[in-house]
Amino acid sequence: MTYPNEQLETSLITTSTRGWSERKIGAVNVPIYLSSTFHQGNFDEFGPYDYSRSSNPTRDALERTIAELEGGTRGFAFASGIAAISSAFMLLSSGDHIVITEDVYGGTFRFVTEVLPRFGIEHTFADFTDVKSVTNAIRSNTKLLYIETPSNPCLGITDIASIVALAKRNDCLTFLDNTFMTPLYQRPLDLGVDVVLHSATKFLSGHSDIIAGLAVTKDEELGKRLAFIQNSFGAVLGAQDSFSLIQGIKTLGVRFEKSSESAQKIATYLMQHSLVEEVFYPGLSTHPGYDIHVKQASNPGAVLSFRLPNRTVAKVFVENVKIPVFAVSLGGVESILSHPAQMSHAAMPKEEREKRGITDGLLRFSVGLENVDDLIADFEQAFTIAEKEKVIT
Repeated sequence: MTYPNEQLETSLITTSTRGWSERKIGAVNVPIYLSSTFHQGNFDEFGPYDYSRSSNPTRDALERTIAELEGGTRGFAFASGIAAISSAFMLLSSGDHIVITEDVYGGTFRFVTEVLPRFGIEHTFADFTDVKSVTNAIRSNTKLLYIETPSNPCLGITDIASIVALAKRNDCLTFLDNTFMTPLYQRPLDLGVDVVLHSATKFLSGHSDIIAGLAVTKDEELGKRLAFIQNSFGAVLGAQDSFSLIQGIKTLGVRFEKSSESAQKIATYLMQHSLVEEVFYPGLSTHPGYDIHVKQASNPGAVLSFRLPNRTVAKVFVENVKIPVFAVSLGGVESILSHPAQMSHAAMPKEEREKRGITDGLLRFSVGLENVDDLIADFEQAFTIAEKEKVIT
């Protein structure tokens, strides 16, 4: 007996994700395999699944999907973005040294500065917008160059190809956090990066309803090593959340395109406002990394940051906007306004934040799917209140 829908495909999820009963019966969605263990039909030869920490059919579908989207050979799904990042760092050994971008997510900063030193892994922060700065930070024991581009929260741009070339000359690995761009708009593996990382909680999921992390490799041997780490640490994504993430990825294209279009308009509006001291968004031609970003990415994305004069102005503004939620995280269908100094980068000491431009007046804005004119009108009325109350000091 045959079924008419066997060749059915869904947006962004290719036929490589359809490998079990859904291929036989024509199911549009990958099944959720809520099983911790799997019966083995042969005493001497086990099947492809035995225990869901090691492998689960639903998680496998997700891992194959992100590998294909990033142009890699192996994908890995973790319980959170920082679980993916920390597991990738475990590819290193005691005595190794990391050069890492100074404008980095606060959780990554915390792991590198407070956890890795306990295992004898050293680090140096460098300005990754300047290849010379990275070059000068490399030591004889440097084994990894760690990139975020665009970086969090000041949207710094790293020339990926130049850093990859530098890494190869010095026999180093390269990791790149691609959360802000996703494989839709930036494909680091094609530029030679070794491991691509995602907080899939953000744009890939898109609905602020799960916590998830992803990693992708192209090199088979490196993939085997990371698979060993994933199984050994066990910080894997469950079947239910894997299914939810697959569903989120199906709508990534339409969501991200709309949010990015709105972000461009909002960044342009903010550039013209008297209360705003600086706008960070790679879609603006005034952004110092604009030319590099255009060369290596196909869209500026849906996250921007802007600096207000001080904490007081930022507080009044946040307390008077009505549409965005004020919360940690980003990449949801709802617009999310956050204060990096006390949210995403709270783990970073104040003096370190200020060195990186993360002042108390800096706000990060993840643009959602609301009407862009409504968002701008909302910003305008909040700015008006801030000006009327004469909060500028």
